[in-house]
Amino acid sequence: MSGVIVVSGSERRFPRSLIEFRDRFATESACAQCLFERRWPEGFVCPGCGGGRAWLLQTKAFTYECADCGRQTSVTAGTIMHASKLPLTIWFWAAFLMATRSNGISALQLQNQLGLGSYRTAWMLCAKLRRAMVNPEREPLSGLVEADETMIPFRTKNDPVVVPAGRSGVGKMLVAGAVEIEGGKPRRARLNVIEGFGKHELHTFVLGAVAPQTQLVTDDWPSYQNLPGVRHNAITLGPMAAHIALPWIHRLFSNLKRWGLGVYHGLRKPNLQHYLDEFVFRFNRRRTRHAAFDTLLGIGTRTTPVPYRVLIRRAA
Repeated sequence: MSGVIVVSGSERRFPRSLIEFRDRFATESACAQCLFERRWPEGFVCPGCGGGRAWLLQTKAFTYECADCGRQTSVTAGTIMHASKLPLTIWFWAAFLMATRSNGISALQLQNQLGLGSYRTAWMLCAKLRRAMVNPEREPLSGLVEADETMIPFRTKNDPVVVPAGRSGVGKMLVAGAVEIEGGKPRRARLNVIEGFGKHELHTFVLGAVAPQTQLVTDDWPSYQNLPGVRHNAITLGPMAAHIALPWIHRLFSNLKRWGLGVYHGLRKPNLQHYLDEFVFRFNRRRTRHAAFDTLLGIGTRTTPVPYRVLIRRAA
């Protein structure tokens, strides 16, 4: 074992290009050091006893032994990379490509780009990284917010050939959305799968997405009425097209549907919420894509690991 490790947080400069990323994270050690700084910005903290002194073990890769209680902790323990046998460089490349590419990347594309041996491995990487795209400490939308709901058609062998028109949920996936408007431009968004367009579903979505006293703008669908703690402005559409009255939320829905068709050739029911989370993560960071990679790593170090068998079960 080596001497006591004392590592303090350091100011990170985000890679802005593939060349810069390759040079900065070319080795396992460079990736491990980055994870250490993201996980313990003020220096090592033992997850067992809270001690701040640790020894770097020579017999286990990137693992620290607490000098107070003797607990051994890897830089990946308890993160989305927990117990993974993949090199850290592969995880970092996958995170960088998913976070910084304007439309993201499919599992098949990731497999080809990284030269992975199987589609299953690429799918697992994408699925785990998506679960690190929601910051549990994120601030709710505030100020002026547009909200609406949409339907994304899908088909399986049990669905009808003709999808019913209107608000019927048959053959469709139902999604609620909200966009924060600042200076006449969209800022942040939220998207959630909903089970129906009733008052309970839409009230639950809105109250979970926006801050108290938000100025909420919707159409005149009655399920939005009587929202507690929200200043609500319901627009009666009449002959006016919905995208005229609520331009930004409808543009968000349009971009979501084009993205789903372009990257994934259509979204499906299994894990739909995680795909919505991916879209929102990238939309909210569209002006700071170089920093999104660091954000993804930071959330990933605090995200509970999900075993592959659980990912498969949820997708079944």
